[in-house]
Amino acid sequence: MIVEYHRPDNLQEALRLLNRKDIKTVLLGGGSVINTPSTENYAVVDLQNLDLNQIQAKGNFLIVGATVTLQNLLDSPELPEDLPAVIQHEASYNLRQVATVAGALVSADGRSPFATALLALDAQIMMAPGNDQLGVGEVFLQRPKGLQGRVITAIHIPHNARLIYEYVARTPADLPIVCIAAAAWPSGRIRLTAGGFGDVPALVLDGPEAGGVELAARDAYHDASDQWASSDYRREMAAVLAKRCINSL
Repeated sequence: MIVEYHRPDNLQEALRLLNRKDIKTVLLGGGSVINTPSTENYAVVDLQNLDLNQIQAKGNFLIVGATVTLQNLLDSPELPEDLPAVIQHEASYNLRQVATVAGALVSADGRSPFATALLALDAQIMMAPGNDQLGVGEVFLQRPKGLQGRVITAIHIPHNARLIYEYVARTPADLPIVCIAAAAWPSGRIRLTAGGFGDVPALVLDGPEAGGVELAARDAYHDASDQWASSDYRREMAAVLAKRCINSL
């Protein structure tokens, strides 16, 4: 249950509130993540006054403030190819209106199309205090303990990379059983990631060559059986989707 509500006017105050020891304190962006019943008492720090809802193109990156909603990001004209389709697959229109990009990444599991795509794009996460920059994959591995007492301020998404996204789901509206995202840069770098299961998406390859991508995609699902699909089914579909993505690139 929420017992305290704070709306600080600067980042320093938000960090002070977040690092208190006397009460559990969590961040509030759009509210879509914490808006669930709980018997635990906790305080919330609303970030809406911190001007973290801007989108700016700078160099080869789209700098997306942490509290930008998924819908606002979807409406941005400079997204990499297929990222709009990824965002639409991530959440319904109503949820996209309130869910923030930072909240979506912090709460994402391996079935998240958005997390899978941003891992392929090697998106960079800016953190306070310290203005540290972490790869999105590092952030996934550090959750939740490594993010305690810290605030994501922005996500840097490269808009000079081409993104291809393919998936298989029970219905078009369902989250994926298998999804593959592949990104390619003008330098020749290729990254391919696999999602649709587990706690976090998996990095399949990162380098100048895409040889052996089908085998690598199969290997990513070697222990991926759950209530949605068997590992064998996922392995076969992953190889098909990975080849399709690389051919499209």
